[in-house]
Amino acid sequence: MRREPTPFERKLWFALRAKRWGAAKFRRQTVIGGYIVDFSCRMPRQLVVEIDGDTHGLQEDYDERRTADLNARGYEVLRFTNADIGENLEGELQFIEHALAAPLPSLSPEGERVI
Repeated sequence: MRREPTPFERKLWFALRAKRWGAAKFRRQTVIGGYIVDFSCRMPRQLVVEIDGDTHGLQEDYDERRTADLNARGYEVLRFTNADIGENLEGELQFIEHALAAPLPSLSPEGERVI
């Protein structure tokens, strides 16, 4: 875990903790499985928000595996770049709000999630 957030993580964190979307409460630097995610929300839906810096362009395969594992654990993963947060924070907050408001997945008769 990093003690000091990046400037873009700090900017998003101030907005996430100040915004109150019903029962949604975000946590910073959460351990899920073998990963440390930037931000997570467990209720009303399981959501992970990641801010990808410049180095993430070099690790696309790793990010895809990580996202697939988090999805398998029931988390929806939203990824934003530093530029997204720096240039369009309000738009990204609206995107997060929309993800929180989306209907929860239901179980199909076979027991698999239907989204």
